[in-house]
Amino acid sequence: MVALTADAATTVARLRDGMAKGVLSFPLTSFTSFTGERGEPGGPALDLPAFRDYLAAQIETGPGVLFPACGTGEFFSLDEDEYRQVITASVQEADGRLPVVAGIGYGWAQAARFARIAEEAGADAALVLPHYLVKAPQAGLVAQLRQIAARTRLPLIAYQRDQVAFGVDSVRELAGIPGVIGLKDGHSDLDRLQRLKLAAPEDFLFFNGAATAEVQARQYASIGITAYSSAVHAFAPEIANTFFAAQRDGDDAAVERLLRGFFVPLVELRDRGTGYAVSLVKAAARLRGRPVGPVRAPLTDPGPDDLAALEELLATGLDLVGATTR
Repeated sequence: MVALTADAATTVARLRDGMAKGVLSFPLTSFTSFTGERGEPGGPALDLPAFRDYLAAQIETGPGVLFPACGTGEFFSLDEDEYRQVITASVQEADGRLPVVAGIGYGWAQAARFARIAEEAGADAALVLPHYLVKAPQAGLVAQLRQIAARTRLPLIAYQRDQVAFGVDSVRELAGIPGVIGLKDGHSDLDRLQRLKLAAPEDFLFFNGAATAEVQARQYASIGITAYSSAVHAFAPEIANTFFAAQRDGDDAAVERLLRGFFVPLVELRDRGTGYAVSLVKAAARLRGRPVGPVRAPLTDPGPDDLAALEELLATGLDLVGATTR
């Protein structure tokens, strides 16, 4: 990795410390059910006070890094003004206690616009979500990061999933772009990922970004990638933190118990519906009384049968860690 500025080097050090300390939190974005005034017809409006309340409660549970306005936070449905409010609130609520990494995305021109907003709002770094719609050659994937990096002072973490998959030579190129500091992986191809990790400089950050990352946490750890994002933390930080501690401490019995009793059944339930990687998480947060509201189109909230199954599974998971639904 190329030499970083002093500020960027400090950010990398804080991110590394945070990734070792706790799960990576990807908070939900709160919307209202009311569609008047600021809400589009048929769609909910941003509920900033509720988001602040939810965010403050999330931060108090001790995550290592905060990633607002990413996939779980419905980045794809926020306009630029809403995005600014979400990132600003996140930075203010974090208040320097943990790093804030803002989601950015679409094509490089629009991603750079979001990066400027995140920079002005005080974010520490940005996660570059997969670009919109088209598949691209390796040279284009690298050029996308190069174009964004040239237009922001924020350190950037690339995110590979869906149509974005970097090759070994591309990761070497990414590590040579000033300001590109790491890679989030959502493909879970551990053979290829091991080769990517070995090709990158030792200080290049890697973390597990699978949809329910806990299910594959042991496999990622086997190739030296111990940090992971946790969607479960968005609605049940007690479960997420207990699993993280068990995985970190080598408590295989506790890991197995939580995988069998909660995480694997959650994946099976998540796979019942399109978009459930977000909408099921938001539904679970509502079941616990968290002020997150509904999802925005094109996502839809789960139906009654899946909600009933989710409520039962949530109670089981909380019972496994000695917590209660409310």
